[in-house]
Amino acid sequence: MDNAIIQLNNITKKFDGEIVLDDITLSVKENEFVTLLGPSGCGKTTTLRIIGGFESPDEGEVYFDGKLINDVPPFKRQLNTVFQKYALFPHLNVFENIAFGLRIKKMDEHTITKKVEKMLELFNLKNYGKRRINQLSGGQQQRIAIARALVNEPKVLLLDEPLGALDLKLRKEMQHELKEMQQQLGITFIYVTHDQEEALTMSDTIVVMNDGIIQQMGTPIDIYNEPENAFVADFIGESNILDGIMHDDYLVEFLGKKFKCVDYGFGRGEEVDVVIRPEDLDLTPPGEGKLIGVVKSVIFKGVHYEMDIEANGFEFLVHSTDMAPVGATVGLTFTPDDIHIMEKGE
Repeated sequence: MDNAIIQLNNITKKFDGEIVLDDITLSVKENEFVTLLGPSGCGKTTTLRIIGGFESPDEGEVYFDGKLINDVPPFKRQLNTVFQKYALFPHLNVFENIAFGLRIKKMDEHTITKKVEKMLELFNLKNYGKRRINQLSGGQQQRIAIARALVNEPKVLLLDEPLGALDLKLRKEMQHELKEMQQQLGITFIYVTHDQEEALTMSDTIVVMNDGIIQQMGTPIDIYNEPENAFVADFIGESNILDGIMHDDYLVEFLGKKFKCVDYGFGRGEEVDVVIRPEDLDLTPPGEGKLIGVVKSVIFKGVHYEMDIEANGFEFLVHSTDMAPVGATVGLTFTPDDIHIMEKGE
């Protein structure tokens, strides 16, 4: 692929006879922020470790800037990795932790000082150079781990759940900082997480993985609004997934009723999965709804109410700024655009 800095072709990896990656092909463009997203055990960290050279694929090729690098050891690849456990050196101060890679390269003292000071400034740690690692907060240690990787000026930075150890507020702050940093430095980031919100917030491209297979790859908006299968719909945000039958192009039946939709190209009578996002369902008076339901539970979430509403034997999850009390009969309505049709999942 043109301007792909990383290209994986037909990568297969087994551990103890179990397939962990099953014929994965993936392109990462230069200066792109790509997130590998999926549940534990889906193969995302193994993919990252193969790119980094910490694991070798059983089959397939890894290309970096058009060159085959299957046999190139990690320290000779133009990339650095930040792990969830930051692996900072407790006996070295902040300055020396960041300078570590430059000293291995035997750079002169003036260059090292210039580069490290630039990193300290970039990461809002200007006066922290002499501090010891154990005097720092989790967020500061996180910044130093990334600074230590970036000071080597890698073309690609691999990040394996680097925010996993931080509390929620700090994670959100660091998500924005990382995204800004990536844009500022113009470095390709390949990021592993199981946190859907993190992936949607930060990425240019999300690669959704499950069972060692890429389920879908696209922009956050595409992945959220146009999931290709029930797994993706359910994993990215919350979804109501119903059994449906396509009667014709633009006409689907579910819960015993027919509805207009915007999907086409399915076989007549084909069984499909129907997805409606909770925020796409609107409450109406019962007489005006496409479906009529009874409110089973209500939780106030701050921005919206989260309600379970049972209609035609299906319990819908509804996110709305309107609220109806438990036991109330309400109408539920939605537009053809709010109905997403997918091929039947496994």
